[in-house]
Amino acid sequence: MREILGRRRRLRFRRKRRPAHLDAALLCATEWHWPVLPGVGLGPAGGRGDRERGCACPDPDCVVPGAHPFDPGLLAATTDARMVRWWWTNRPDAPVLLATGGRAPCAVSLPAVAGARAMAVLDRLETRLGPVVATPTRWSLLVAPYTLEQLGELLYVKDRVPSSLRFHGQGGYLVLPPSDTGTGQVRWEREPLAGSASPWLPDVEAVVDALVEASTSAPDGGSRLRY
Repeated sequence: MREILGRRRRLRFRRKRRPAHLDAALLCATEWHWPVLPGVGLGPAGGRGDRERGCACPDPDCVVPGAHPFDPGLLAATTDARMVRWWWTNRPDAPVLLATGGRAPCAVSLPAVAGARAMAVLDRLETRLGPVVATPTRWSLLVAPYTLEQLGELLYVKDRVPSSLRFHGQGGYLVLPPSDTGTGQVRWEREPLAGSASPWLPDVEAVVDALVEASTSAPDGGSRLRY
């Protein structure tokens, strides 16, 4: 009996030590039904400053080091648990990428300083927000799926849309926690509610005004495109 209990303890220990990236990818794919795929990951340091590691892709000046699709390509994104396990078993530290749009969440991202300012405004207005992803340089608010036509109508009436504001819709992607990128660790600034079948998401109409205003009033006027 002692040997059996010891074996069970070892098995539980192994389960707890399953790579965090695989756990995150499986949660997205199988419980939330979000299509995911592994990012290219990071290569040796160099080419982007002492504190930033380079991308594993062939481009020495990659603007999103480690945090973009490469092989497989974006169209390979899936919710199939077997494929997800195979990918992250072979590359346990690969970033977790969400393929946005379609039936999957979309997102709007902006520089971190502007993102914090926008969230403070939305909280004061008691606007219900969904999950928010943060990197050291950018924050991304996840929103319900939207079409290019819907987005175009929203932005057409704006006097100005800063170039630092990015929209992740159909055919786009977003890096998710707990990935590591060339600019640092990806984390949840606002985590998905525990126990929900799939995280609730606001419509883009509910947040876009605050995001445009926060980006426009940023110290550089929102013109700097920071990835």
